[in-house]
Amino acid sequence: MPATRTVRRRRRTVAAVAALPLLAVVLGACGYGSESEKDEKAAPAAKGEKTGGLDEVKIGYFANITHATALVGLQEGLIQKELGGTRIKPQVFNAGPSEIEALNAGAIDIGWIGPSPSINGFTKSKGQNLRIISGSASGGVSLVVNPEKIKSLDDLKGKRIATPQLGNTQDVALLNYLSEKGLKVDTNTGKGDVTVIRQDNKQIPASFESGSLDGAWVPEPTASKLVAGGGSVLLDEKKLWKDGKFVITNVIVSQKFLKEHPDVVEAVLRGSVKTNAWINENPDEAKAAANAKLKADSGAALPPEVIDPAWKNVDITDDPLASTLSVSSEHAVKAGLLEDPLLDGIYDLSLLNKVLKADGGPVIDDAGLGAE
Repeated sequence: MPATRTVRRRRRTVAAVAALPLLAVVLGACGYGSESEKDEKAAPAAKGEKTGGLDEVKIGYFANITHATALVGLQEGLIQKELGGTRIKPQVFNAGPSEIEALNAGAIDIGWIGPSPSINGFTKSKGQNLRIISGSASGGVSLVVNPEKIKSLDDLKGKRIATPQLGNTQDVALLNYLSEKGLKVDTNTGKGDVTVIRQDNKQIPASFESGSLDGAWVPEPTASKLVAGGGSVLLDEKKLWKDGKFVITNVIVSQKFLKEHPDVVEAVLRGSVKTNAWINENPDEAKAAANAKLKADSGAALPPEVIDPAWKNVDITDDPLASTLSVSSEHAVKAGLLEDPLLDGIYDLSLLNKVLKADGGPVIDDAGLGAE
């Protein structure tokens, strides 16, 4: 459903907090994302004419159910099919700040990513590094706790709660929530009334099981992994948002790549839109495809007790829910992660709307934050 709330356009002087690092996940040869041989062997072949004559397009995403569009689109070849002979080079990230750094370095061209890193990256570059070109998912984030240590939201003081990375979307959401509860936390150190631990999504379940964490504000499937390990959902983030909708995953592109290869970007968006439609029309088959891609990326598929609830908790959409991005920026300001975030021009939905119009779909609103 298109976002309807018009947001005041803002073009302000940027002053991002210097202490917010964009941390690289040094895993692959590029130094930013994980590129496994399994991905290369499992990837559908690039066939036919190259789109715009380009040999390859570098695409980043997370091995999360909140990135189902990328998981399914890559696994089923729906995005590759639209690109013809232009090969997809996939890279897997743990959290948004790392992916933004890769985008800035040219290590990826297009990426699936959360709203907070998008805002931070756009702001720090004074609006020069990226554009949000589509939505992908809403919801799929929960605060999961050890029920023996935390029985209600009033029991958070003095506890240790994890998020995937400093400044990522879940980190901002947790810091904002704690602030609204009157609990003080130093943004950079994570110390305060609640201790916020920044830890890789892959490590959080083991830390939770060992007792070194009392809870975690995390996306799917990590949330469902914690529940399967004895945790309890204390808060579904959907309950904090109007109509239960908030952007959790966008599609972004390097402005340089968008300018130089708009036909490739359009092809990826066609693949994304077709993937989203297929996911919503074939939820069980899509769930299996996503799990197959997770297995290819990590070496292990998710068991039913994890994949089933995780899949149900995420809503797949082409709409970037632009008005909720503005609210996320306000949360980042309150958390001390940004000062005067730049939002004006962060969206360019022209190619998405072109693709949707060709399919007889509705035009999607950018909430007044589109590039001119």
